[in-house]
Amino acid sequence: MLSSVPLSLGLSASFGDFSAKAQTIQTIRVEGNRRVEPETVRSYLSFSAGDPYDPALLDESLKTLFATGLFQDVRIRRDGAIVVISVVENPIVNRVAFEGNREVTDDTLKAEVQLKPRAVFTRARVQADVQRILNVYRRQGLYAAQVEPKIINLDSNRIDVVFEINEGPSTKVRAINFLGNDAFSDSQLRFVISTTQTNLLSFLKSTNIYDPDRLNLDRELLRQFYLKNGYADARILSATADLDRDGRGFFITFTIEEGERYRFGAIDIESSLPSLNIDDLRGAIMTRTGRVYNVERVEKTVEALTLRVSQQGYAFGQVRPRFERDPVNHTMGIVYVIDEGPRIYIERINIVGNFRTRDDVIRRQFRLAEGDAFNRLLVEAARKRLRAIGFFKSVEIETEPGSAADRVILVVKVVEQPTGELSFGVGYSTSEGVIGDISVTERNLMGKGQYVRLGFSGSMERLQVDFSFTEPYFLDRNLAAGFDLFHKEVDFRDVASFRQRTTGGNLRMGFPIADNTQLGLRYRLEQEEIYDATRNASLAVKQAADEGAVLVSSVGYTVAYDTRNLPQAPTSGVFASFSQDFAGVGGDVTYLRSVADARGYYPITNKITLVGRVQGGVIDGLGEDIRMTDLFFKGGETVRGFRRAGIGPRDACEDPITGDRISDCRRDSLGGEMFWATTAEIRFPFPLLPENLGMQGAIFVDAGSLWQPSELAQRAVGLPPGASDCVIGKTCGEGSFIFDSSEVRLSTGFSIIWQSPLGPLRADIAEALLKADFDKTELFRFGASTNF
Repeated sequence: MLSSVPLSLGLSASFGDFSAKAQTIQTIRVEGNRRVEPETVRSYLSFSAGDPYDPALLDESLKTLFATGLFQDVRIRRDGAIVVISVVENPIVNRVAFEGNREVTDDTLKAEVQLKPRAVFTRARVQADVQRILNVYRRQGLYAAQVEPKIINLDSNRIDVVFEINEGPSTKVRAINFLGNDAFSDSQLRFVISTTQTNLLSFLKSTNIYDPDRLNLDRELLRQFYLKNGYADARILSATADLDRDGRGFFITFTIEEGERYRFGAIDIESSLPSLNIDDLRGAIMTRTGRVYNVERVEKTVEALTLRVSQQGYAFGQVRPRFERDPVNHTMGIVYVIDEGPRIYIERINIVGNFRTRDDVIRRQFRLAEGDAFNRLLVEAARKRLRAIGFFKSVEIETEPGSAADRVILVVKVVEQPTGELSFGVGYSTSEGVIGDISVTERNLMGKGQYVRLGFSGSMERLQVDFSFTEPYFLDRNLAAGFDLFHKEVDFRDVASFRQRTTGGNLRMGFPIADNTQLGLRYRLEQEEIYDATRNASLAVKQAADEGAVLVSSVGYTVAYDTRNLPQAPTSGVFASFSQDFAGVGGDVTYLRSVADARGYYPITNKITLVGRVQGGVIDGLGEDIRMTDLFFKGGETVRGFRRAGIGPRDACEDPITGDRISDCRRDSLGGEMFWATTAEIRFPFPLLPENLGMQGAIFVDAGSLWQPSELAQRAVGLPPGASDCVIGKTCGEGSFIFDSSEVRLSTGFSIIWQSPLGPLRADIAEALLKADFDKTELFRFGASTNF
């Protein structure tokens, strides 16, 4: 029979007509038991045969029998000098089943509930299991779920337990809002937190599901973000999640108190340790007077000073920052106080909760090992590094007493979170048409902390497949090493009348060389081929296509410096990089390519940001011809207002003597050996529009140039070397010649930037103010947001 489990307990006890006088109990008789032996029942009693009667002991025995969970009902009564214990045993669970669950599998639910086959059934257990099932659904964002337990009575006092589940509608995060944020917009702060708003692609990941633990993490992420950007008094007053009336979604609101922005004041070191070389320690200080206050730099300085003190022979040296706040001038002076800490050693480091991630992946985040001096600051730094790698939902490090008074055991408690991701996107760009990509990423491969990605992307003009693997701690050092494999086909027929096919791979490694500075090294081997040149292509293009595939073997490096506050949407900081690639380590091609890029962000006000960028590059054939595919092609992505590959050398397709157009020839872009570009842009929020829409406007001025075609292209069109300055009206030999000019191209315009639910989008309207006669211009450009 199927019946609902009642929520009340009918527990009772009867003591017959025992008088209050002490009487001797001669016999204890157990009735109603089937599985439980009488002696087992008697073992739970607080009295035995021969003891005087005591009502308090009978009441205590009654409670003890109920507490065993073996009995549904217990009664104690007197029959003369005999005490009768009447019991009704709880049934045995034969089977546990789930009905109505679609979003959560049976295996997941079985792992959560306490009731198992052959376990003793109790009403308390079944109600606890109902709550556990509801918690599982809440973690899946299904807060409207309902669970009703049913029992099916079987013979021999056995039952089947069936949990009937009504999952209800999904309750996702519908909106994330911020109150009290003046320095940063809602859209910028959404980049900081881990929770995301629901959009069309949210089914690919679970970050749009309301999770109280994730909300607590987001509060800390916001607090740390403000502390790293100068707001020393910032507080996250509240983080609330309100469920809408129909139970379909949450509205999350963070209330922020920003306070004033501080800069570093006077920086000094004080020490109570004898013979400590203070001057040697000053080189470890990363906080500089006058710079914006950054709590992360303070923490890194404390860690670096602690290690320097240890290296000078003070294993228990302890560094603590003493803050000297000036609320009038909004400066934060810091004195790093160094003294002797307690003499405690780390006996052991225990790690719990890492069912997937290997211990060594966790241990390498510590700058401490068993036997080292215990330092609480270094332990806290390790905890923050573990949180930062993104493998764990939460990380806690506790201490336990060791085997001696000067020994301590570190217990690292982690809660793992999913590290795999399947993602895809669809968009549109005026340069490539419809764009699509799909990728599978795992950031913690087999629990070893390794990164692997397989991606497919394409458009109407491009097809690309790539595979990447990275070992972040190569040879157990702070050295990232990995490789890439790729195949790419690009259609340049609209700008240069050919297709290009590239297949190859990279070997790479990278490591920090200074604060905020990384060095990357690489080796690249690829096969390049120009093919499918159109009938009316430039002679230079046809010659390149006739050469067939070539092998390019190159080595290179990149030095990058990055102090941006928000890499996705920065409002302050600097990014600068310089890279060089040398081809000629074997292969068929020789050249040296150098590229420099610098970007700066300055907040004019809390809402308005000045952005500047300068970039340039040069390629030298080192005495060899440079192929067309190795040259620079620049256009609207560098200087807006121009088409793709719209500036730079171009086949004139005209007779240099008569000036007549050569009919069977296209004015293809031929690429250049040198380029430069600069940008000045002011970004601001749109007036009258709600800030949480994430829309910005921008006014910009772009300038740049691309010039110097390769001598290979010059010879292909019949020009002598060094004659690339030919323009219409000059005789430079028979056949067509090349348009080329190093004059400045200048444009200005207006942009709309939208941090949309589907990703960053940008539309630019630009007018070319200065251009060469042969350049190709465009007024409107739309696509993914330009990254500065």
